[in-house]
Formats: sequence, C-alpha cells, structure tokens
Amino acid sequence: MYNSKIIGLGYFVPDNVVTNDMLSEIMDTNDEWIQERTGIKERRHVIKGEDTTSTMGVKAARIAIERAGIDKDEIDFIVFATLSPDYYFPGPGVLVQRDMGIKTVGAIDIRNQCSGFVYGISLADQYIKSGMYKNVLVIGSELHSGGLDMTTRGRGVSVIFGDGAGAVVMTREEDNSKGILSTHLHSEGAHAEELSLIAPGMGKRWVLDILKDNDPDDESYFPYMNGQFVFKNAVVRFSEVIMEGLKANNLEPKDIDMLIPHQANLRISQFIQHKMRLRDDQVYNNIMKYGNTTAASIPIALTEAWEQGKIKEGDLVVLAAFGSGFTWGSAIIRW
Repeated sequence: MYNSKIIGLGYFVPDNVVTNDMLSEIMDTNDEWIQERTGIKERRHVIKGEDTTSTMGVKAARIAIERAGIDKDEIDFIVFATLSPDYYFPGPGVLVQRDMGIKTVGAIDIRNQCSGFVYGISLADQYIKSGMYKNVLVIGSELHSGGLDMTTRGRGVSVIFGDGAGAVVMTREEDNSKGILSTHLHSEGAHAEELSLIAPGMGKRWVLDILKDNDPDDESYFPYMNGQFVFKNAVVRFSEVIMEGLKANNLEPKDIDMLIPHQANLRISQFIQHKMRLRDDQVYNNIMKYGNTTAASIPIALTEAWEQGKIKEGDLVVLAAFGSGFTWGSAIIRW
C-alpha cells in the first residue's frame, strides 16, 4: 500500500487589509477589545467583484502545482473544502477544474467548515493509499466578508473572520515512514446549532421565505456562535485529537517539530501550547494577520511556515482543527 505526501503548497490572501481600528469606525468595538479576546490585529477582505471563493482557490492551487513540479493535467482528483461556496450549487470543485483547464477529473466538495482541510487531507490520503489516484489537489478557501453582519449587533462574530485560500498537492510516497502517517476525524452533532448559519436552508428558513418577509431583524442568515461554549469544547477536542494521533504513532508532544492548529482564536492555540508544554518555535500562528479563515487557515499557515523554513525534511508536523458541526480532526505528518 502506498503512503501519501505533500509535494506542493500555496496560498492567496486579498490585498485589502482591514484593521481593528477600521472596524471600530463601523461598529462599537476597538483594537484592545478584539486583540484581548482573539489575538487578531487585522484580516483580509476581498473587494467585491475582484475575487470569489473559487478564484482564490485557483490562485492558491496554481502556486501549489508549480511548486510540486507537475503539470496541471497530472492532477487526478480535486478536493475543495469551504463553507462559503460561490453558488448554492454546484460546488467550487468543478469551478476550479473548469477555470484551471484541468482534464475531466473527479471533484468533491467538503462541508466541514473549520475542520474541512483536515478532512480533505484525510480523504486524499485514503485515495492515494488505495492506489485509486496518484496526484490529488486539496484546497481550502473562504470568502466570509460578504456574509457577515458588519454592525455592532454582529461584532462578536464579524471581527473574527477573514478571506483567503490555501492549497496543497499530495502524491504517492513509497517510504511508509514518511508522508501522512495517520489522520483522525470526529463529529458531535449534538452541538450543531452552537456555531452555525441557519438560513438559507431547506430545513429552517427557505430562500423564498426570506425574500417574502424581507425582515431586517431576521438574524438567521448571519453566522451565530456561542463563543464561550465553543471555546470550552475546542480546547478539550484539540487536545484529545492531537494526543490520539500521537499515540497512534507511538509519539509524544515533545516529538512535535511543528504544530499547525486551525486559526480559530489565538487564546485557544496558546492554551493548547501551554497544556502540551510546547515551545513557541513548535507552534505556528498567523491569526494575528489574517483572522479566522476557516477551511483556509491551516493550508495558509502551513504554507507560510514552510516558506519561512520552519518546516524541514524529516520534521514531525501535526495539523489539528475544531469547528462547526462540531467536527474536529488531526493529521500526523513526517515531512
């Protein structure tokens, strides 16, 4: 059986920087309040009409494919993780295939929000290990800014999120001691509504209902988050799934060379770092610059860490995520 490994990485973020001070001009908030609770100093928002979720994904994918040293037509399968697709349907995976001019390979869309990229890595890993595909393109991309309540009413959520995309190319690895050693996935739907966007949807608020009512006080089409509840669950599940992955490979926290956590909240990452007694150089965070980019946060951070030389051949790299669903997961990688 084959192993899989990452051979190309890329990311894209919009040029438009939105600082905390800029948000304080349109809602009742301030830089100190945001940084104290989230660690975020700024984020990127697309300029309307310049980019979409899929076009950002394409830009990240082009970089990843070039760095992988393969031709786009050597891609056998596309995995696209997002909660903010261009269209209700079809999903963005096929848009990437079309816009990049890739041959008519399969494309699948993953709706696991903050855990989406880890789920995508796991899926690609299994396809490659089984021998079904050789080269799989995995993308995480999000355009949050077009769907946020940018008023004081929505500040608890809206100050957190940013736009961006990251991508990796995964391929076969003959050496079973390298590449993706294991992945670990979980869900707990009992808390589905604690971090959610209810409408539009066929289960609660249909599009036709929203258009008919045209109620400016209807908050069901804005993201909702029970912040404290999510935080408490996140720190537990992050720790559990990281330890699960390490134990499956007879490893310990001290063996980690680089932990790339989903960039949900700097305070969560710091809590996990302290709990596992990891040094600053063993954890990579960039939420300060980009905010929470959901499915894009891990591939953006992974690419940045690699570009800066913080990830080297032979390093033990751990990816971990927790988010809406609730869903969570980890990937243990020998680089």
